[in-house]
Amino acid sequence: MTNKFIASVVLALALAAGSAFAADLPSLKAPPPYVPPPPLWTGFHVGLNAGGTWAASTTTNFVSTPFVINGADNAPWALGAAAAGSGVLSTNWAGFIGGGQIGYDWQFAGGFLAGLETDIQGVAGSSNGAGALTLAPTPLAAQGLNFLTSVSAAKSLDFLGTARARLGYLITPTLLAYATGGLAYGQASSTTNFFQHVPNDTPGFWLLGANQGRYSQMRVGWTAGAGLEWLFWPQWSAKLEYLFYDLGAASYPVAVAADWQLTNLLVANATQARARFDGHVVRVGMNYHFNWGVAPIVAKY
Repeated sequence: MTNKFIASVVLALALAAGSAFAADLPSLKAPPPYVPPPPLWTGFHVGLNAGGTWAASTTTNFVSTPFVINGADNAPWALGAAAAGSGVLSTNWAGFIGGGQIGYDWQFAGGFLAGLETDIQGVAGSSNGAGALTLAPTPLAAQGLNFLTSVSAAKSLDFLGTARARLGYLITPTLLAYATGGLAYGQASSTTNFFQHVPNDTPGFWLLGANQGRYSQMRVGWTAGAGLEWLFWPQWSAKLEYLFYDLGAASYPVAVAADWQLTNLLVANATQARARFDGHVVRVGMNYHFNWGVAPIVAKY
C-alpha cells in the first residue's frame, strides 16, 4: 500500500514538471498579422479661422497726362500741370480677417498628406488714407501764379477667398507641416480725390480740375503660403497659417483738368490712379475632421 502511494506521488510530480517544462518551450503558433492604425487625417474637414492682414504694396500712384494742347505756347502750361498732378501717396492698411474653410485631405505613404481647401473671409480693415497739398510754379511764376494741387487716396479689401492645394508631411502622427498655394479672389476698393487750380489767374483764364475717383471690383489672383496643423484631440485640430496673396494692379480715371481762355480750350490733362492689391495674412484656425469611412481611433500624445 505504501509503495503504491509513493509511486502515485512520484508520477504526479513528474507530470507536473513536464507540463511546466513544456510551457517554457517557444510556441510554434504564428503571431497575429500586423494591422497598421488607420490614417488620422484622411477625410473631409470644416472649420473657422481668424487673424490679421496687412498690405504689401503701400502706395497709390497718380499720373497726369496732357491730351489737348492748343498751340505751342500752351505746352509749358500742360506739362507743368501734368507734373503737379502726378505723384505717389502712401495708402498702407491693415485689419482683422476672419471666416471659415472646408477641405479634404488624403494621408498616403505613411507620413505624407495631400489635399484641397477653400475658404472665404471678411476683412474689417483700417485704411490708412493719405493726402497732399502742393504749390508748383507755372510759366508765370514770376507773377505769383502757381499750380495749387490737392490729392488724397485710400484703398481697402472687403473680403478675401482662396481655393488651394495642400501638400504636407507629418512630423509626428498628430503634427502636420504643409505648403499651400492656388487661387485667390477678393473685393478690392480704391478711392481718390483730385483738385487742381491756379489761384489769382490772369483775367480771362481759368484752370480747374476737380473730381472724386472710385474703383471697386472683385479681382482674381494667386496665393501661396505654409502652415502647421496639430491634431490635439480625435477629429479636432488647430492650425497656424501664413498666406501671401496678389490680386494684381488696377488703373482708373480720377479727373480731367482743363485750362480755358474765355470759351477757348487751351489745355486738358487727364489724371489716372494706379493701385496694387496684395498683402499678407497670418491666422489661426480650428478644424473638425469627419473621417468618414475610417474607424475611430484615440490618438496618443
